[in-house]
Amino acid sequence: MSVPLLFIDGQTVRELAPYPQLIDWVKQAMMITSSGDVELPQRWPMPLPGDFGKLSLMPGYLGGDVQCAGVKLVSLAEPHRRKGSSHLGLTVLYDADGIVPVAILCGATITAIRTAAASALASDVLARKDARNLTILGSGEQAAAHFDAFLHIREFENICIWGRSPEKAKTFVAERQAAFSGNLWVASSVEEAVKDADIICAVTASKTPVLFGADIKQGTHVNLVGSSFKEYVEADVETVVRSRFFVDYRPSTLAEGGEFLEAVASGAVNEDHILGEIGEVIQGKCIGRQTDDDITLYKSLGIASQDIITAKRIFEMAKEKGLGTYVDL
Repeated sequence: MSVPLLFIDGQTVRELAPYPQLIDWVKQAMMITSSGDVELPQRWPMPLPGDFGKLSLMPGYLGGDVQCAGVKLVSLAEPHRRKGSSHLGLTVLYDADGIVPVAILCGATITAIRTAAASALASDVLARKDARNLTILGSGEQAAAHFDAFLHIREFENICIWGRSPEKAKTFVAERQAAFSGNLWVASSVEEAVKDADIICAVTASKTPVLFGADIKQGTHVNLVGSSFKEYVEADVETVVRSRFFVDYRPSTLAEGGEFLEAVASGAVNEDHILGEIGEVIQGKCIGRQTDDDITLYKSLGIASQDIITAKRIFEMAKEKGLGTYVDL
């Protein structure tokens, strides 16, 4: 018996997942996740010899009305070895009934857009409603995805970009100036970039802190996105201590949340400093922002349930519209 398998490329993934719709899909996934109708083993990274990087496996199952399993196989290459996205890979979608593979999608594109959608969702839930100043720390693929996603959650007046390479940051701004009617500019330092920020998105690949709690003003919402392994730390301990701290999935943070684990190791906080998962905040099971002066923080590690719901909805739409390429296994 042959099994029809639909291949969906990155361009088609983007066409079928506009951010307002994608943010809603991720919202659904996070609520299902926090309700416990999931199977989410810890991602398994396999280091390659020398400086080749890592090959990472992310399996999972998402229940609710999704009823699908999936596996994402993604490569994490060192910058000088990258050939395109920093997260090249494949997302394989399975129908849970019979555990039948039904689609293979561009894993790099799904990773980029669902990560940005998750940050936008968390910011919409946790940031002040009058937030008008956005700062993005980073100028790569995730910075671009976050720029696009965040235009759908607030009417920003100022968007500030900081990057380790000033030239790359200037190019980033020049390429997007036409897409934003407000003030889009490049900061010369992180301190300058964040001092007036209402929302901060840290999407760097830094292994050591670039964001410091002393520089963050009261009332800011922070997304820590770039570090996805416990050895990587984008923000210092003071950032964690000063914040009302929320996560995508508690077990992942306790295993891989570098900034949080460093704060615990220092004795500054304990595990109770995690106030809840974003899905719990959405469902009213825990309180997010309490006052306009709170510093709220969302630690994003990225979980398979976000990949699975994105792949499932795109698969359904691709079938309906006759997009993608079928092969028989």
